[in-house]
Amino acid sequence: MNSPPAPKITPSPNIWRWPDLYELENRAQDSTGALWEALRGHCDWAGRDVVDIGCGDGFHLEVFAASARSVVGVEPHPPLARRARERVAGRAGVDVRQAPAQRLPLADAGADLVHARTAYFFGPGCEPGLAEAERVLRPGGTLAIIDLDAACPPYGDWMRADAPHYDPVAVESFFQRRGFDSVGVRSEWRFDARAELEAVLGIEFSPKVARRAARQVTGCAFEVGYRLRVRRRPVGLLRSR
Repeated sequence: MNSPPAPKITPSPNIWRWPDLYELENRAQDSTGALWEALRGHCDWAGRDVVDIGCGDGFHLEVFAASARSVVGVEPHPPLARRARERVAGRAGVDVRQAPAQRLPLADAGADLVHARTAYFFGPGCEPGLAEAERVLRPGGTLAIIDLDAACPPYGDWMRADAPHYDPVAVESFFQRRGFDSVGVRSEWRFDARAELEAVLGIEFSPKVARRAARQVTGCAFEVGYRLRVRRRPVGLLRSR
């Protein structure tokens, strides 16, 4: 029997090419804690089983592991998966698997929270990943997808300048049709030094847009909007296959 074709993996040029710089970006993101507060309000993972899809080098795994019963990070890019394993080495209850979102190496109905942050789930085309996330959730479990809000300035303006084909209204409609509740969350990226801020802008945007963004930002911080999209797997209903 022939194996199904390997899922197409969309590269993440920022963290794939500059993982050390992206570490600075991760530290700067959500400096107010607003995203974590909003996520916890929809699904408190204390004592529960968490899957983090597209976990990168594992930056968020330690936050979940502080109170979760178990945490599994899933990352398709081998160098990042290795970095994630090194980050959580020796930490009980935390595991890292190398795999794409479309083919999770996990059993059915084993997770209470499936979390994906700026990883693959950008609207039309992500249906296989949504189906896989649903498969590994327990009844009553939560799928939480956090994406940057391309309709929220100033960051959203820079995003659309570099990706004019990206339609935030269409993406929002896509998730609404699939039963997600969506809420906007405002947070702040705050860097220790101006040079760090400009370096991170340089891996997120084209040179022209990065220069524009740097001119628009004074100091070492700026506001960023996100969309938190949440859907719960129904309890007591049979799933069709």
